Amino acid sequence: MWLFFTLATTMLWGAAELFYKKGSHENEKYGHLKVCILVGAVMGIHAVFTLLTTDIVYDPMNLIKYLPVSACYILSMACSFFGIRFIEESLADPIENTAGAMCSILCVIFLGETIAPIVWVAIAIIVVGIVGVSYMEKSADVDRRKRLGNKLAIVAFAMPFCYALIDALGSFLDIFFLEMETSPLVGVNAENIELVANVSYELSFAIVGLVLFVFMQLKRVKFELPQQKDKAIAAVCETAGQLTYVYAMSGNGAIAAPILSSVCVVSLLLSRIFLKEKLTKKQYLFIAIIILGILMLAVIEGE
Repeated sequence: MWLFFTLATTMLWGAAELFYKKGSHENEKYGHLKVCILVGAVMGIHAVFTLLTTDIVYDPMNLIKYLPVSACYILSMACSFFGIRFIEESLADPIENTAGAMCSILCVIFLGETIAPIVWVAIAIIVVGIVGVSYMEKSADVDRRKRLGNKLAIVAFAMPFCYALIDALGSFLDIFFLEMETSPLVGVNAENIELVANVSYELSFAIVGLVLFVFMQLKRVKFELPQQKDKAIAAVCETAGQLTYVYAMSGNGAIAAPILSSVCVVSLLLSRIFLKEKLTKKQYLFIAIIILGILMLAVIEGE
């Protein structure tokens, strides 16, 4: 069953990326905030469902204890939601998936960890791909400055990198929060620590979504739910993918990890098929290099 859940997670997260992009529009000023509201609502429902259907005794203090990690994950997703309004999904998603490589570098710098030479090779491949994509962004055939203006074009292109860096920081902090010896979480044990952390994250996202909803009501921004269908589908796919991910990794994680890392490949294919996104051959080449490095890291970590 773990293989089924692995494939399901890959497809759900790939579909989530597709619908995030499908529901994002350049001229929708608060579009990224609307996505945050819907994701928060779905995650909040899932968190409550988890608390009602499992036997964990949840201490509300964990909301505050886990807040540094939750804040990183929520902020990184907000950056992604903003950037996807202007950047092709097939370009943004591979860059965002370099978060794993950035987390490895943070571990080397701040924890003094040593990593195998082959890992450095994978990271170097990713860096080459990122540099290539960044260089191609400046070339005339992919220049979006005329459409967005110079400042917004730079900010939009920076968003996938911001996502990767902030998400990597969240993963780095999780090293401490998900280890029983160092975790500040209250009332946890080895069996439920990850579940408690995930509930804390989902409840935090739900609170952020509620605050943003109140903000938009005060600003009198229209928020008709039927018109947010694509954003809602993305939110459901995102949360459903989190649920199946737990079961996917509970089986053969060594094989599951590389498959899950192919989410950016699925996202690229879906964007090309359903959104008719077209990049230059050179862009696809450097994106393929990034994906190669990501898959190498996943295979190495799974060994």
